[in-house]
Amino acid sequence: MRKYETIIILQPDLGEDDIKIVTGKIQDVVTSYKGELSRLDDWGIRKLAYSIRKCARGRYYYVRYDGDAALIAELERRLRLDEKVLRYQSINITDEPEKVVPEKKAPATESELDEAAEVEEAPVETATE
Repeated sequence: MRKYETIIILQPDLGEDDIKIVTGKIQDVVTSYKGELSRLDDWGIRKLAYSIRKCARGRYYYVRYDGDAALIAELERRLRLDEKVLRYQSINITDEPEKVVPEKKAPATESELDEAAEVEEAPVETATE
């Protein structure tokens, strides 16, 4: 299973009952698709960068869970259909294998630096025809 996180922006004027309905839907989708819900945080009401459906503010929710592609598809489908949701974004945060970083070459000795300088200073002969 892969790890995902979704940030959801709800309408700011929703009551507690409406918010519980939306969060309940999220939990139902995750459990019905055999996912594992890690976090469901309320980040509160914040100012939006631009108005969405004439709302200058939005209530942010952060959800972290484990699941598969079918879970993501269903969760995003339900969020898209819900009028209380202004925006959402889901991303995959599964740990990727560490990239191999090539080792740095040890610093050159003085004799190697002198030889390199001599090669660079040698005149270049050009052929003229």
